[in-house]
Amino acid sequence: MDTDVIVVGAGPVGLFLAAELELTGARTIVLERLSNPAGETKARGIGVLAGEMLTRRGLGARIAEAHARGLEDFARDHGSPLGHFAAIHKLDPGLTAEPDRRYTYIWQPELTSVLAAHAAELGVSVHTGHEVTRFESDVDGVTVHAGARRFRAGYLVGCDGGRSSVRKLAGFDFPGTPALLRTVAGRARLDGEVPATGRYDTGTFMHGGGTAVGMVGTGELDAAAPALDGPVTADDMAASVRRVTGADVSITELHDVRVFADRARQASTYRIGRVLLAGDAAHIHSPSGGQGLNLGLMDAANLGWKLAAVVKGERPEALLDTYTTERHPAGEAVLRNTRAQSALLAPGPHVDALREIVAELMDLPEANRYFSELLSAVNLRYDLPYPAEGELTGRHCPDLELVGDDGRASRLSEHTRTGRGLLLLPPPVRDLAALAPGLVDVLPVAKTSRDDAGALLLRPDGVVAWSGSDRETLRRALETWFGKTSPGAM
Repeated sequence: MDTDVIVVGAGPVGLFLAAELELTGARTIVLERLSNPAGETKARGIGVLAGEMLTRRGLGARIAEAHARGLEDFARDHGSPLGHFAAIHKLDPGLTAEPDRRYTYIWQPELTSVLAAHAAELGVSVHTGHEVTRFESDVDGVTVHAGARRFRAGYLVGCDGGRSSVRKLAGFDFPGTPALLRTVAGRARLDGEVPATGRYDTGTFMHGGGTAVGMVGTGELDAAAPALDGPVTADDMAASVRRVTGADVSITELHDVRVFADRARQASTYRIGRVLLAGDAAHIHSPSGGQGLNLGLMDAANLGWKLAAVVKGERPEALLDTYTTERHPAGEAVLRNTRAQSALLAPGPHVDALREIVAELMDLPEANRYFSELLSAVNLRYDLPYPAEGELTGRHCPDLELVGDDGRASRLSEHTRTGRGLLLLPPPVRDLAALAPGLVDVLPVAKTSRDDAGALLLRPDGVVAWSGSDRETLRRALETWFGKTSPGAM
């Protein structure tokens, strides 16, 4: 074996997965087709759960520094600092049940740079200019061919995007729905009378006041717009503006232009034997709501520690089955709400009427909260194979404030840098620590910032695996995720 795991793709998902594997003791190399990092802006942020996950690994200060700039860019480009559902900009995070849990605005190239540095610090080796052309999987491992080189590992994970070569070579089923909309977007300077931002008979024109320009349309626009895989010229962009708005403008400057469709597809399973998928390799969808990076990074968070535990022989291979079981519904939920957003973005008077009603609903605090929490996935709850007591169990834990026995306050994220499980124990149940010698880190706490968060068992991905005081359920939780408990601890 050259390494324990080969990750294909050095985007944010592949880099974070590789870092998680190295952090928890699995040797990893990354194979990247490109010789240099992609410079396209693409995504402009990460969701609540991914932001909290990166903070748990000590990256909070780095992404917070980018957030202020990213939020300013978002407000400039969209004409509003509020979040949106189908470009209806009314979502106020202050109306959610947990207003401190917020979206992080960071452009994808900057996020990639942060994660590349993080992975390098942990010892991850990234081989650029290595395109995977084929691989063979057997009972002992996977042999991967990239150009003239050959690599051998126990497992292979495709994090190589929506056109994933790993997914295609392995034969994963990838069902879904065709595109309803096509979008042409980029940064451009328009010469002439700039048309009003808004909906037109054949599509939507977006121009927030800076240089960000975008057109969304179906029908005639879809037939005449630049090809998804082809280059886009200034004349192409001007023609797209003309088709949607009727305005005759010229483009004097154009960069970061993209053409994309809202096809929605998802692999039926995220694992076939020793080959797994994460991020866009496992699911593609419209970028509406900015959910793609959040979904992919949380795939990596879920898979990393499980795959490392299997590679090191600490847990049986069946643990990997829980990856699809837990993350496939998360992907389904995003495909569902992005399809709904596409339906609300389609042109036509019937959709206009529906948008007016949805916009009015968003003025209701309860509805506003619903849409915000739908996009953030903070209410995602995994089904656990044992009784789940408490509101937090099965969910991703927020970054709680903790108070120690000495009165010192700290954040939960200060105690999760090791990538191990963590057992928080207040005074009444300190004896439960005897169940888990060496399995997880144990942290005595006097209290936490949530009344419903007392004793908690956290998995490395931040999911609350147990809460409460029941000893037998804690034993089952520890043995499900981490290994045999102490037989003498009754």
